[in-house]
Amino acid sequence: MDRFVQRSKPPASRAPLARGSVNTRIKSEGPPMKKARIREVKDSDNDDEDSSCSGYDGADSEFSIESHSRAPKTEPSVGFDPENHEDLTSAPQQGQTAFERSLPSVSTDKEAIEEYEAMRASQASHVSEPAEQQIPGDTVSRLESRQWVRGKSSIYVDAFNLALDTVLEDEAHLFDDKEKSVFDQWRGLGYEAQYLYVRLFLRKTASWHRIQRLGYHNDISNVDDATTALLEPRVFPESQKNESEEQETVGALQEWSLGQSFTFVDDSESHIKTMEEAASLLSLDELKALAKDAKFQGRNKADLVKSFCRMSSRQFGLLSFGLRRSSTNDSGSDGSGLRDESPDKQDSNRNTHFLAKILTITGPLIRLSDSVFKLFERVHLVFYRSTEWTEKSLTTIILAKISRRNFPEYIVCRSINIFPSRRRLLEFEDSMRQEYEVDKVLEFNGPPGEAGFHKVFELFEAVAPRWRQLLKEEQRREDEVYEFGEGAYLRRFNAAHAYTRIAHKAAHVLGRLHRYREEYDLLTEMLSQRLFHPGRRGSWYQRKALLEERYMWELDPSPVSVDPEVQKKHWYRIAVTTCEAALEDRDCHLIYHHDLQKRLLKLEKRLRIPRRLQHDFGHVKLRQPEEHSIQGIQLVRDEPDATGKAGRGPSTKTIWLDELGEPGEDGKPLHVSVEEMCLSHYRSQGWKGYHSEGGILRTLFAYLFFDILFIYIPNVFQTAFQTCPLDLHTDAFYPARASEINHRLVEIANGEAGRLLREVDKRERERRTCAVGLNWDFEYEDLNELVGCFDGGALAAICKVMAQDYRSRGSGVPDLVLWRTEPPGSGGGRVQGEVMFSEVKSANDRLSDTQRLWIDVLTGAGVRVALCNAVAKETRTIG
Repeated sequence: MDRFVQRSKPPASRAPLARGSVNTRIKSEGPPMKKARIREVKDSDNDDEDSSCSGYDGADSEFSIESHSRAPKTEPSVGFDPENHEDLTSAPQQGQTAFERSLPSVSTDKEAIEEYEAMRASQASHVSEPAEQQIPGDTVSRLESRQWVRGKSSIYVDAFNLALDTVLEDEAHLFDDKEKSVFDQWRGLGYEAQYLYVRLFLRKTASWHRIQRLGYHNDISNVDDATTALLEPRVFPESQKNESEEQETVGALQEWSLGQSFTFVDDSESHIKTMEEAASLLSLDELKALAKDAKFQGRNKADLVKSFCRMSSRQFGLLSFGLRRSSTNDSGSDGSGLRDESPDKQDSNRNTHFLAKILTITGPLIRLSDSVFKLFERVHLVFYRSTEWTEKSLTTIILAKISRRNFPEYIVCRSINIFPSRRRLLEFEDSMRQEYEVDKVLEFNGPPGEAGFHKVFELFEAVAPRWRQLLKEEQRREDEVYEFGEGAYLRRFNAAHAYTRIAHKAAHVLGRLHRYREEYDLLTEMLSQRLFHPGRRGSWYQRKALLEERYMWELDPSPVSVDPEVQKKHWYRIAVTTCEAALEDRDCHLIYHHDLQKRLLKLEKRLRIPRRLQHDFGHVKLRQPEEHSIQGIQLVRDEPDATGKAGRGPSTKTIWLDELGEPGEDGKPLHVSVEEMCLSHYRSQGWKGYHSEGGILRTLFAYLFFDILFIYIPNVFQTAFQTCPLDLHTDAFYPARASEINHRLVEIANGEAGRLLREVDKRERERRTCAVGLNWDFEYEDLNELVGCFDGGALAAICKVMAQDYRSRGSGVPDLVLWRTEPPGSGGGRVQGEVMFSEVKSANDRLSDTQRLWIDVLTGAGVRVALCNAVAKETRTIG
């Protein structure tokens, strides 16, 4: 196997690697198991559900679901979202693939691809041998030699084949003989046919493409020959035509079949049979021209297609009467020269006529064969360990390899025990399909209504028995098999991961249908397991306590008393127990603690528990953020907005004059954002600071948890070019490293942050190592001062929030981070100071939910937070 992705065995311990062993890779069959080597299935990293931990808006709010859309490329495949790549120092965007989040921020646009390929061509052109001999025949060696010649190889084909070769080397057991035959046929295709297929694979796969408009002429010398190769029917050997017993048992999990033969692409002549499908292939201008000839009308393309289909089905003439013209040699029964024709034959002739007319306009068309496309989708699912991948996923992984950057030290481990069998892989795919069906009802098609809610619950009931069975199986693995912490991440490949998310959605649906007893039972069942979606446990506790407080007293099938007040107090006590259990649960994230504490105190007051026996959360009592008001001169551009009046138009960004900051080259105050204007004001009062939003906290987190981020956990480092583990943006990150993280939090709370910062900076700054969140533009002296001004406990609380939910907590941090130091105290010489975060708001701005959450976290940790209102004392118009 190549040095790009290799398998490795776990080290003797989980200690961070020593220097000098950068990206150590050891080939093996995967991590050893305690008893049986029972392998695992994982959920995709399209984990939009884990990106928002808060299922409630407040202590008494109704249960809610996240609104992230995960629109797929084609039904029923799930989770293919186009997205932009994040900068290393920015918060991750929703829907990014796990690979894209873990790789460095490299440019993947058209210009970057062309520059890369031109560089490869230039390198090859300086070699004296013929071009055919210059290019190594396999993908891996071509990547290693860094040679590329136009018309012989490309980054797209190389990346596509890299995924296929990697999967088939050690995970070929996931594919049957027919599928392996397809891969063999793929390898037999010429480069140009492969290039055309891969480029279409990255486009709208369900679409028909006009051959004459395909393009790619710079890479394909003869498009017709490439198309012909892809259209060639390929018959499976006789030994592969009869399905095996295993194929029959898993057939219900797979909606498609390769049949007795296959083609890589379909042709329009054989597969376009309906008028509606054919008419939709025409452009608006082409439809208008056809409408003029065929006498039908419409206001837009959709109307024209409907009118054309309606017209073609009602065409009158001799054929409409079931008659056709015969030749003089034919003799009808009545000698008239006409004979009866069946209506079915009439319709067929008419459709054939109009289909031929449309296909004459469009010319030959092709589309990817659905079964082969889904097979290659499966290959990418196994390679990326995710149902999320895009064109950038293919190109980024290679561009990251040649970026010549320095990466952290870690062991690359791509084990083969993710999917232990073909059946488990198909079951995982099917669970993704069921999850998508639920999301389609709740999120993709507007308000679901009562009928939609019932459909979601029916989908859950269909998978519930298998869900409960998988929960028991996984608990046994956790107890008897896993020993290196790999279970937390591997469980994301288990169908039960998707089923648990469906159960979470079903609980929401039951609440909306006011079926509170069933909702309560389902919440209790989800809380009884600790393996899947641990990041949601806080929201489940919140909702369970709410139901116990408000509804369960009258829904209890076995009430303790007929007196309503006695019954209510009984359930209040149960709600108190639920809140206490939540606050003690290590998997209940810190962001839920405030609401749980509020509910607990309210319940204790209702139960009239003596003051001395009530819980006291005074040490974490939230302070209200301070209110600051800063006046400045606002600048308005002299440009008309949508109403024709001068103003700022639709943009929410405002421009201000920086009177207190450094002047420009012309000696005049600079035009800056409202945040920079407020930052200058704070600096004039002795504060130092940055307008960084979450950037500086992510940098501090990377410094303080650098070794823990890159500690050995099986399967989370699958390439040598990652800036973070694949599970960082999931709820598997914290449980897999809970011991190490909690130990580090204690160190930070005890004032060791400065030492940790110094050690990492001394070791990594010169190399400018690519690590997630780590921005080397921040000066070490500033970071050290900031850490010195933080209370250790406050900094530990902030880091814990980020460790528990890194993906979501990167956003919502107040705009400005400020600190100021005082002379060292008399005892020990430690720098004394204070830290303040400031959220800048101009007119009409409102706090978002994530901003309120961070304000709660910071004030609860004892950190000063200010709401800074920017007020325009004067408004000036600029050109």
